[in-house]
Amino acid sequence: MTIQLICLDADDTLWHNMRHFNATEDALLDMLRPFADADVTRERLITCETRNLPLYGYGAKGFTLSMIETAVELAGQALSAGMIEQILAAGRALLAHPVELFDGVEETLRALADIAPLVLVTKGDLLHQESKLAASGLGDLFSGIEIVSDKRADTFRSLFARHDVAARAAVMAGDSMRSDILPALEAGAWAAFIPQEGAWAHEVARAPSDHARFVQLERLGDLPGWIATLD
Repeated sequence: MTIQLICLDADDTLWHNMRHFNATEDALLDMLRPFADADVTRERLITCETRNLPLYGYGAKGFTLSMIETAVELAGQALSAGMIEQILAAGRALLAHPVELFDGVEETLRALADIAPLVLVTKGDLLHQESKLAASGLGDLFSGIEIVSDKRADTFRSLFARHDVAARAAVMAGDSMRSDILPALEAGAWAAFIPQEGAWAHEVARAPSDHARFVQLERLGDLPGWIATLD
């Protein structure tokens, strides 16, 4: 099977992302320590994020709103204007953090582009994702950019149709089992899982067992070699 389209996730596949969210979350845990243990705050934040996803979507802005809501729930009337400003400042810093590419990403993307056209498939806030892509310097390597509200099987089916490629001739690679791997497989594509430390609990899912179109790789740099075995 000749691969005709290579789809790639952005956050925590091409550049670091969750390390910044986790650092911001740790700051919130410290701020709310007078009102709740860290485990309680973390659990409440996850619950709040999950509840708010249909309203705010993915990204730093929705995360910031969920942090404020968590603080209100745990601190109540003791939550001061100064604490809210601290949370907002943490959210602004999250939106402004520098883009840190994983080692060898540009070289790997150039090798992949020699195999087939590349499409970036990422979810989150449109402005933030566009700014990160611009700061990465990788934009010219992609034939298409897809910033979506969520990744489902239908998302990939529509993407393949727009690029006039059969699903069996497409590969999706990313760090999220829930968002990158399972929906791409359901849509009929090949999928390469490249896990990273500190993954968001919401993105964790059980890996498919003995699936012919699935592979787990240690790093993005292994992707060109695996694709070569599919021909």
